Amino acid sequence: MNNNPFKMGKTWGNLAKLSGITYFRISPHEQKAFGGMIKHGVPNLVRRFNGSVLRVAPWFLGSYMIMEWAEEEFKESHRKNPKDYENDT
Repeated sequence: MNNNPFKMGKTWGNLAKLSGITYFRISPHEQKAFGGMIKHGVPNLVRRFNGSVLRVAPWFLGSYMIMEWAEEEFKESHRKNPKDYENDT
């Protein structure tokens, strides 16, 4: 066990003992991040994009139009009215 007086409890990885359960894990450094992307990924990506673009695009377009309108209204509301200053000398 660890004899370090500043460390309390068990070390990371030995926090619990489980018997009868086997974990098989692959390190992230051993995986191929883009394995099969060219062969299998591009057609699947196009299919998924075409399947969901009609569900997502109207919301993005509507949100964009509302934001543009709101920014224009904000700028216009903070602008001075020139007719208020016509009679100033």
